[in-house]
Amino acid sequence: MLATRHVVCALSGGVDSAVAALLLRRRGYQVTGIFMKNWDSLDEHGVCTADKDCEDAYKVCQILDIPFHQVSYVKEYWNDVFSDFLNEYEKGRTPNPDIVCNKHIKFSCFYRYALNNLGADAVATGHYARTSLEDEEVFHQKHVKRPEGLFRNRFEVRNSVKLLQAADSFKDQTFFLSQVSQEALRRTIFPLGGLTKDFVKKIAAENRLHHVLQKKESMGICFVGKRNFEHFILQYLQPRPGKFISIEDSTVLGTHKGWFLYTLGQRAKISGMREPWYVVEKDGVKGDVLVVSTLQAPRTDHPALYRDLLRTGRVHWIAEEPPAALVRDKMMECHFRFRHQMALGPRLRAGQ
Repeated sequence: MLATRHVVCALSGGVDSAVAALLLRRRGYQVTGIFMKNWDSLDEHGVCTADKDCEDAYKVCQILDIPFHQVSYVKEYWNDVFSDFLNEYEKGRTPNPDIVCNKHIKFSCFYRYALNNLGADAVATGHYARTSLEDEEVFHQKHVKRPEGLFRNRFEVRNSVKLLQAADSFKDQTFFLSQVSQEALRRTIFPLGGLTKDFVKKIAAENRLHHVLQKKESMGICFVGKRNFEHFILQYLQPRPGKFISIEDSTVLGTHKGWFLYTLGQRAKISGMREPWYVVEKDGVKGDVLVVSTLQAPRTDHPALYRDLLRTGRVHWIAEEPPAALVRDKMMECHFRFRHQMALGPRLRAGQ
């Protein structure tokens, strides 16, 4: 008779992770719940709800009769996630801290703690995602040391685990898991991958998990909370006043506190302007933000807001190696998504 499999489930204090732990227990696994504290609420005058979330996660473990642990990754979060967040903004880019958090905290720090300190056979989260492995296959995965050096055989046959979209296309969270390592994916179970959000809520309601069911779903960046984003970011970055300038006639429309506060394509709230203006370009040298009004276009958009070319930094391949077609032809066709819940875009020709 096989020993009971031990799965350590990350609990956020929300309904999704609570139901994930419940489903794992129903499958007969030995389940342990862990709450991760990643942001120091004392620094933010109680804005972050980490303490309440921890209480809710603990109550979930009590209801399910499973062990509860709390770990703190405040230092790691600051160094690997928040510092990166600030650095990217200073460079004029718009980072996504959820993606970086999953990469460095949940599927690195938490993953290693679960396996090395708690003796887990696998880890689990409440993400809406799937992998190409069945649960039992996950338990048979062993750590595979990657070959060292740059000159690995790229065509070596590897049984790579694929990251697959969830059944609930609206809730699918593979966008946020796009930087997770192959090693972590091999030992991860996503119990909600085949379920819809409505069904998850139904399960919670039927299993005494009303305290998490009634909570509002967390949206946006945890460490910002309900505050004004501009006010928050300017606590950490120096203001760099500049002008909003129309690309149509170079008219100065107003002023701002920093060009890095704006994302290409976003609506720019310009004082005194009633019509919608959108960011087209940012001049980091002069500090100007170039904008355009869609009311000046024949439709509700403007050609200046579109691009037919984009350049990426280093690419993270979930399977660890580039697709054979790209290696062979230096070109491949792919679909793309640059925002959560955005439909996969039309085919994109990508080259090295």
